[in-house]
Amino acid sequence: MEAPGTSEVPGAWPAQCNGQAGRMGYNGRWEVPMRKPLPVGIQTFRDIIQGGFLYVDKTPWIYELIRYPKGVYFLSRPRRFGKSLLISMLDEIFQGQRELFRGLWLYEQPYDWAVHPIIRVDFSLRRIQSAEELKAVIGDFLDVIARQYGVELPAGDYQKRFGDLIAQLARRNQVVILIDEYDKPLLDNIDNLEEAIRIRDTLKGFYTIIKGMDAYIRFVLLTGVSKFSQVGVFSGLNNLKDISLDDRYAALLGITQAELEANFQVYLPEFAQKEGLTEADLLVEIRHWYNGFCFSKQCQAVYNPFSTLLLFDMQDFRNFWFESGTPTFLVKLIQRRNYAVEQLDRLELDELAFSSYELDDLKVVPLLYQTGYLTIKGYDRQARLYRLYYPNYEVENAFLSYLLADFGPVENGLAGGHLNQLVQALRAHEFDRFFDVLGVFFAGIPYDIQIPQERYYQTIFYLVFKLLGLRVGVEVRSSRGRTDAVLELADAVWIFEFKLDASATDALDQIKQRGYAEPYRGQGRPVYLVGVAFDRGRRAIAGWQVETLTSREVAKQPDLS
Repeated sequence: MEAPGTSEVPGAWPAQCNGQAGRMGYNGRWEVPMRKPLPVGIQTFRDIIQGGFLYVDKTPWIYELIRYPKGVYFLSRPRRFGKSLLISMLDEIFQGQRELFRGLWLYEQPYDWAVHPIIRVDFSLRRIQSAEELKAVIGDFLDVIARQYGVELPAGDYQKRFGDLIAQLARRNQVVILIDEYDKPLLDNIDNLEEAIRIRDTLKGFYTIIKGMDAYIRFVLLTGVSKFSQVGVFSGLNNLKDISLDDRYAALLGITQAELEANFQVYLPEFAQKEGLTEADLLVEIRHWYNGFCFSKQCQAVYNPFSTLLLFDMQDFRNFWFESGTPTFLVKLIQRRNYAVEQLDRLELDELAFSSYELDDLKVVPLLYQTGYLTIKGYDRQARLYRLYYPNYEVENAFLSYLLADFGPVENGLAGGHLNQLVQALRAHEFDRFFDVLGVFFAGIPYDIQIPQERYYQTIFYLVFKLLGLRVGVEVRSSRGRTDAVLELADAVWIFEFKLDASATDALDQIKQRGYAEPYRGQGRPVYLVGVAFDRGRRAIAGWQVETLTSREVAKQPDLS
């Protein structure tokens, strides 16, 4: 997507111009790249600019937000996506700090740089554990801002004082309201429903004041991770424009491929040499690992800036974004809801199904999308359905590994060696070894699991093979029923059926009787039928049997009594 108000987003650095590598800048002058320090962990725009740190210019999109006389916006993005930096930039813009933007696109635009009083509230600064504490924190914010502008607030509740502050500040000029992480008090208490509802009602009372003070207000932006339904937090703020899925702002936060190649080109040679890759191959690997977050129907893919900065700073491929906040609550919700994680491979939903939720009726998919573990990967305009999937390799691999560690007995980080042994055994058709190693992932499953045991075993199997990077279909539909799992390799197809407290022969017979293998006949690859029996009492693989599609027995382990 083109940057608003420009003919193009700056692309990759051309090779040479008069002997110097560089690109054409917005001011028409040739710019030679410099290796600036990377602003890892810095969320204050003034510090980035005055410290000489690298900044990827997002001001064309910001201009689209501020160019109109009035705007009341809401923007949700996953954590570590630059929301706080955006708030910091808007703070400087509405203070009239034009010189901080010298050299950026906005500096040359016909913007008036008028100074406005600013009410800025950042709920990420502390953990709030009750509605009463939230009211006190809001009161503290209002007092600090009032002192900053020399305003005295009368006694009263937080709503009255908020409205009075807006009215008094508006005597100077229309007021700008910037609220960062509006939902953090809710998310911090999401396990305590009663208190979370009280906090929600407190926030609703706070935000409702904005609607009634519309005449005094120039601009409002609320940012957060989650989007609660209109009958929740924002029920009194019905003039709020949600730009979270707006194509025009899909690249407002995050780094596009063109922006990455334009701004990080000078960091590539050393990194590529370290990895033993060409620069072109390194870019392919970076894209595979970190690109792919999409927030609109047009599917403009962006990189998470937190992972990108750490990647080039450390020159190493790691799970930077994932490790900055583990999804413990989400994994517990998946288990409590008995959610079949293999469904995440084939999600097609309308907008309402994943864009908002209620505190007292939390759904798995909306939470996974809004927290960044799923993203938009396609849009069917005729059916008006979104296709969701994992953003990239970092998120998919780390999230599935975390799920496997939580479902199974193998600790997170220790499964890699077992997975490698499985790959080797499968390719060598060493069936005894394959099932011995596979059994490690099922040993020690707790007796008090809260989901059906057959589903539990199947989920572990799915996660193991998904992490192997193989193509896995779980409960693949055929004309005569559902196959438990189909695993496709380049040189073979494996069809699995699992039985709990039944024999491997029974499982194999079901594959044959229901014709699960027929869709794979005649493809030029051997098709293996695999029956697997689980023993509920021992919580282990009790037996297995393998045949080819032509009913030739390949190998088996008799069911253990």
